[in-house]
Amino acid sequence: MAGQEAPQLGDEQLRELVGLLREADTAELKLTVPEQPGHGYRSTVAALGMDPMDAFLRQVYFFDTPALDLDSAGVVVRARRTQGRPDDSVVKLRPVVPGDLPPEVRGHKRFGVEVDALPGGFVCSGSFKAKLGDGYVKPAVTGERPISSLFDEPQRAFYAEHAPAGLELDDLTVLGPLLVLKLKFVPEGVDRRMVAEVWLYPDGKTILELSTKCEPGEAFQVAAEARADLSARGVDLSGEQETKTRTALEFFAAAGS
Repeated sequence: MAGQEAPQLGDEQLRELVGLLREADTAELKLTVPEQPGHGYRSTVAALGMDPMDAFLRQVYFFDTPALDLDSAGVVVRARRTQGRPDDSVVKLRPVVPGDLPPEVRGHKRFGVEVDALPGGFVCSGSFKAKLGDGYVKPAVTGERPISSLFDEPQRAFYAEHAPAGLELDDLTVLGPLLVLKLKFVPEGVDRRMVAEVWLYPDGKTILELSTKCEPGEAFQVAAEARADLSARGVDLSGEQETKTRTALEFFAAAGS
């Protein structure tokens, strides 16, 4: 592998991670893969047997203030349009301590707690998701309908509980869209599905993220197996890890979108 090894978690971080996994609904293991100069991601695509023609297209919109006040409060508000699939929306809080959530929130069928783990770090988030059907997002991001129309009552209540006081959904600025290519695939010789996402930023920057979901109790074993398999295939595990959402928010905020 090129470059240096990613920083390892310390004992205190490991104890925190184990505690979070005990209370989470799902775990998602993520890896940002660096581009190869002059070759992009071709070696990774070839090593994993990915077929780009199987990918589907998404438009991702975030909602925040130009100063990213929601991001500062740990709140993410997002809506997506997906090729051939219904629109959807989410209100997310991160980081979150699962045991601190009210029972009515924690037990809601559309609320989930997930631990995202990547080389050298992790974060636990709680998300209220909603399927919207076709044609919901575009009118809201073009100003024909209010932004709040993309979110139902439980999502709006969760937002009001955690957003800065006085900042309503309809006060937010549309940040986006961002184009995303998403591919679900199973590499040859592996019995676990992986997901590849390529986020295409308007300034030409791209982020390729590989991920796989698992039961929280399986996270350490799955992480070890995935690391060994990717390393054996020559996938660079040592690249700087970038978060797709933060990169998008910072780009659009700086651009004044």
